Amino acid sequence: MMESALTARDRVGVQDFVLLENYTSEAAFIENLRKRFKENLIYVTFDKYMFEFIFYKNLMKAYAVSDNAYRSMRTERKDQCILISGESGAGKTEASKKILQYYAVTCPASEHVQTIKDRLLQSNPVLEAFGNAKTLRNDNSSRFGKYMDIQFDFKGAPIGGHIINYLLEKSRVVHQNHGERNFHIFYQMIEGGEEDLLRRLGLERNTQQYQYLVKGNCPKVSSINDRSDWKVVRKALTVIGFNDDDVEELLNIIASVLHLGNVQYGEEEGHSHIASDTQIKYLSRLLGVNGTVLTEALTHKKIIAKGEELVSPLNLEQASSARDALSKAVYGRTFTWLVNKINASLEYKDEAHSNFSVIGLLDIYGFEVFQHNSFEQFCINYCNEKLQQLFIELTLKSEQDEYEAEGITDEECLRPGDASDFTFLEKLENTMGGHPHFVTHKLGDGKTRKVMGREEFRLLHYAGEVNYDVNDGFSLNIYSTRSGSKPAAFFCCVFRYKSLCPETWPNWNGKLSDGVSTLVKHLGYKPEEYKLGRSKIFIRFPKTLFATEEALESRKHGLATKLQAGWKGYRQRTKYQKLRSSAIVIQAWWRGILARRKADRRRQAAYTIRRFIKGFIYRHKERCPENEYFLDYVRYAFLMKLHRNLPKNVLDKSWPAPPAALAEASELLRKMCMQNMVWSYCKKMNPEWKHQMEQKMVASEIFKDKKDNYPQSVPKLFVGTRLSKRRGHQPQSHPGYAVPVTKYDRKGYKPRSRQLLLTADSAVIVEEGKLKQRIDYGSLKGISVSSLSDGLFVLHVPSEDNKQKGDVVLQSEHVIETLTKIAICADKINSININQGSLVEEGFSDEFLAISEYLVTRTSRTFLLVLGGRAAHRTVPLHLQPKDLDF
Repeated sequence: MMESALTARDRVGVQDFVLLENYTSEAAFIENLRKRFKENLIYVTFDKYMFEFIFYKNLMKAYAVSDNAYRSMRTERKDQCILISGESGAGKTEASKKILQYYAVTCPASEHVQTIKDRLLQSNPVLEAFGNAKTLRNDNSSRFGKYMDIQFDFKGAPIGGHIINYLLEKSRVVHQNHGERNFHIFYQMIEGGEEDLLRRLGLERNTQQYQYLVKGNCPKVSSINDRSDWKVVRKALTVIGFNDDDVEELLNIIASVLHLGNVQYGEEEGHSHIASDTQIKYLSRLLGVNGTVLTEALTHKKIIAKGEELVSPLNLEQASSARDALSKAVYGRTFTWLVNKINASLEYKDEAHSNFSVIGLLDIYGFEVFQHNSFEQFCINYCNEKLQQLFIELTLKSEQDEYEAEGITDEECLRPGDASDFTFLEKLENTMGGHPHFVTHKLGDGKTRKVMGREEFRLLHYAGEVNYDVNDGFSLNIYSTRSGSKPAAFFCCVFRYKSLCPETWPNWNGKLSDGVSTLVKHLGYKPEEYKLGRSKIFIRFPKTLFATEEALESRKHGLATKLQAGWKGYRQRTKYQKLRSSAIVIQAWWRGILARRKADRRRQAAYTIRRFIKGFIYRHKERCPENEYFLDYVRYAFLMKLHRNLPKNVLDKSWPAPPAALAEASELLRKMCMQNMVWSYCKKMNPEWKHQMEQKMVASEIFKDKKDNYPQSVPKLFVGTRLSKRRGHQPQSHPGYAVPVTKYDRKGYKPRSRQLLLTADSAVIVEEGKLKQRIDYGSLKGISVSSLSDGLFVLHVPSEDNKQKGDVVLQSEHVIETLTKIAICADKINSININQGSLVEEGFSDEFLAISEYLVTRTSRTFLLVLGGRAAHRTVPLHLQPKDLDF
């Protein structure tokens, strides 16, 4: 983007208006300005008192001087220098800031580079606060000279800098002309300083209280916001790298200067003394000096005569001068210390890469005329004059000297007849005779002729009228400038433009002058457009040079494309050859590895097969070297098979068949596996399920493989009660278990519906909530039940106990659950007797034995007769009872 913008700028009109071919034509100037304005390529100049111009990134590129210096440094690897001069208020300081902003915007950036950019930019508000002041002609006049070196690395990124300051106007610290101010920092600190800061420094927020700030009677300026500038300065100090201690020391010294200005003297008998010690106390604390010593220094002077030191008192005038001298010295050294601190923060410290390029930026103080001009102002103005003389010498005299050295005849020398100073004056009269700002003895009125010689002409400058004498060699110098010639050494000319001519490209091996002649001939230069000197070529018209530069820019793209293509091809070929060689080495190495691995695998396989066969032959013998591999393999194979086929849960009884040698180990592993699964299963059970399993375990111990209907009861959960919740079905006390049962009377064994309730200490038989019989667990002798699928069971109680009425015969549809609950509650697990076949117990009548042996269960139409485990159906009337049957 940058290169394209530069190319566009060079192609549209003339970048530098001085190089206009018709430079005397106002219409040509306006037309060139219109062309560049239309393409947004504006030559920017502004008066900061008229408006404030804000530069954005795209407008920053319009700064031709900055860009040209930067491009020359990058392309030619030569250090550059930008000199900014002019009268006070011309915009030198603003121009230098914009140049720094331009480099900050356009240069490459990294984290370190960005830090340097920020410090370069932030050094401006700090130096302006301490070195600039309001004068009659400029509200922000630089009262010191500054030369800044900006250091760039090979990438074109700023990596450091260094500032040299010249001749600070220290007299402004103690005196200002009417309408002027002291240095900005004093007003910024008073107006913008925090209350705590001012209190610590012993200052008041009133500039009228300080003698050094009221001399110019101009504490306030409409264009300056001291409070806002104070914040900018404080932030800038932090960015530059000043720590809190540095800032505190700096502000202490600045405050001490104000306190020095308020030191008041009295006089007695010609000897001065300090009227009040208030300021001395502040100064002693802020400067860190002894108050007595400071007082002595402000009222006495030391004289060394013949090796002896004498102390002499000062009068009032001498003491005031000593005070002001101390103030100026303190401020001047503080400013030097400040510049050194900034330089330390900008220093490029990478000694390994000390090769860097430099762009120098000189921002010198401006020429000013005051009502009271000090010696420092004389030095400033003298410096400006010398700088202007230097420019004239470099741009005019040195160019004319170069013409003469190269043997080039000047335009004035081509006039017919003898060329002299007077012929030059005549030409000026003919050319410029009607201009209101040009007067000669011949063209002037009578009054003018009296004060002007015949060899003089007068020009009306912006600063006043100046008479010039043609005898001072103006003719050659003026016309060498007017011709707009551009000298080129450029030996550099052949080197720079050789790519534009096939005969000089890529190298010219003959004489350089012949090479230049060949080059300009190919470019089509006309004889009036150039002159060849002894070692240089002089191009007369800017358009000729611009056309050559434009052709070079176009040629650069083609050359760059060819170079890129050649380099990319070379790099890719080199990369391919390197990759190919590497691939061959890797392939050979890898193939060797694969071959060795394959041979090792075959060797190992053959060895393994031999050992396996020999082990199989000796498999039935004791462990020996011949069969140990085979036996180990068999063990390993079994363990791996077992690992893949372990039981999934506690009910899974599958287990791989082990070899004979691992039978014992297999059984141990099976038990361990089962225990682990049981343990894991039990660990996951909740309390309710655990209680259920405990009951099931009791049922298993009692009935497993002993009662026919036990397997059907296993998947069914045991419950706490099997009674409905209708009113009267349950007693008030909550039983441990409740189930409906059928009770058979001892006389006639008539079936009756009852409920069996188990409490903590007894089994209770109730009918519709009425207690019929209580059987204490302690008096329960045992329980009898058949091994068949019937639901009959007998609770045995002592016959001699009148309360118990003898054994109780009951029938339950959930006999396994009921008996398990009774066994747990009564702790009679081992007291349950399971009879094989029918239920026969001594003490029962023949009628009950018949009932028990041929248990009759009523169905809808028939009675099912169970005969010793055999069943047969007989159809009978429904009104008959079992006792009426004839068995």
